[in-house]
Amino acid sequence: PRPQRPCDAAGQPLAMGALGGAALPPLLLALALLAPLVAGGICPLRCVCASNILSCSQAVLSAVPAPLPRFTAVLDLSHNNVTRLRADWAPGRLAHLHALLLSHNGLSFVSTEAFAHVPHLRHLDLSSNRLRALEENLFSDLAELEVLLLYNNEIAAVDRTAFDNLGRLRKLYLGQNRIARFPLELLRDGSRLPQLALLDLSANRLRSLPVGELQALPAWLRDRLYLHGNPLACDCPLFQLVARGRRRRLSAVMDFQEELRCLLPAASAPVGILALAGRQPLNCSEAREAVLEAHLGDTVTLGCDTRLRGVRSRHWVTPGGERVLEEGGNGSAALLANGSLQLRALRPEDAGTYACWVAGPLLNETLYVELLVHNFTLHGPHDTLNTAYTTLVGCILSVVLVLIYLYLTPCRCCCCRGTEKPPAPRDDSINSSVLSATPNHAATAATVAAGGPHGEPCRSRSASATGPGGQNGRFKVGGTPQPPPRHGLKAQRKVSDPDSVSSVFSDTPIVV
Repeated sequence: PRPQRPCDAAGQPLAMGALGGAALPPLLLALALLAPLVAGGICPLRCVCASNILSCSQAVLSAVPAPLPRFTAVLDLSHNNVTRLRADWAPGRLAHLHALLLSHNGLSFVSTEAFAHVPHLRHLDLSSNRLRALEENLFSDLAELEVLLLYNNEIAAVDRTAFDNLGRLRKLYLGQNRIARFPLELLRDGSRLPQLALLDLSANRLRSLPVGELQALPAWLRDRLYLHGNPLACDCPLFQLVARGRRRRLSAVMDFQEELRCLLPAASAPVGILALAGRQPLNCSEAREAVLEAHLGDTVTLGCDTRLRGVRSRHWVTPGGERVLEEGGNGSAALLANGSLQLRALRPEDAGTYACWVAGPLLNETLYVELLVHNFTLHGPHDTLNTAYTTLVGCILSVVLVLIYLYLTPCRCCCCRGTEKPPAPRDDSINSSVLSATPNHAATAATVAAGGPHGEPCRSRSASATGPGGQNGRFKVGGTPQPPPRHGLKAQRKVSDPDSVSSVFSDTPIVV
């Protein structure tokens, strides 16, 4: 168009003298008028510019076009041949850029300084490329990034610092890659990605999962944790993880039930994880949902594991129908700041099913927690002497007492001191104790003939200690009187009482 003469504030053309006394050449005047457009950047060739959107999709580009307009907020470079993203792809600072699309480019290299000039990027699409690894601190310059798409690449290695400084990241898509180890550092403690609400790890090469740590994750994160399409090994903890998600109607389970499959040992084809219930050889069973066991006097905390984010309000209802609304609560029940219910000094009447009512921005949810309160004298770790232990201790004590009796009693034959006393008359052999040890008659005669030490005869301990009343001075009634003892070995053998009762502990053979 033909250049117009400059005008004053009233809209009247200025005189040539007002411009310095001489008229500007037409070329210089045209450049002066186009200077703001050049400073802001013009739309590159093969691209379409609409306001602050720059679309260069399917433009057969092998590099990022330059220069880029500084006002660009959305840059679409998808479906091109940009195989390397260097640090100088954006020589100037693009303060307004918040979305960068680089999918379907065959991209195999991304510099760790590639995003230094786009600090306000919130959406980054690197999907459907040939990336093989996520290097150290690759995305650390994107502190405001919210959505990162890395699916359909060849990623097999993820550096533990690749996602550092992404405090606002909400959605991370890593599906259809070659990841063989679960990147638990992305979820542990919630410190690295505190705002993460969706993690897609589907169609990778995961063979096992840290089920215990995944069960401890909040339900709002498990609701968008996609693990289908992996060659997982079948086991009962995996089944219980998925079955719990189905009971809670988590989206990651409900939307992909058919694709949640695993491999049984020596099986040729994968089977559905939810089909493992009662199936051989595992014969898995579902674990009960939210069941807590405690004992009288304990303090317990009931968690409200809701899958809703942005909760507006919540309250608990006790088994007795009492509502716990305010933080701090009254009596033994107290509502904590994180929505959990704390019960102190448990009583038998505290047992039952508690309900947590949660009101979210769009939906409401109710969770139930069953509390079992055991008497410490009957159940649990408070027991010190239950029936089994008492029986065992009793058996051991009995055996010890029997061994003491058998092996620690004094010897039956000792040397008698003092003058020889005549043997007590044996008027009733049945009066002797059933536990007495009667010496061998022949051996006794030989000992008497030979004499013990100091020239004194040796008598049995039982004979010297037993008087007319029997062993230990106790009388046995009903005995048969015997004639006085006769001398000689043959006579001694005839003294045996045929009515005598021998003890099971006696070492004397029965003499007929």
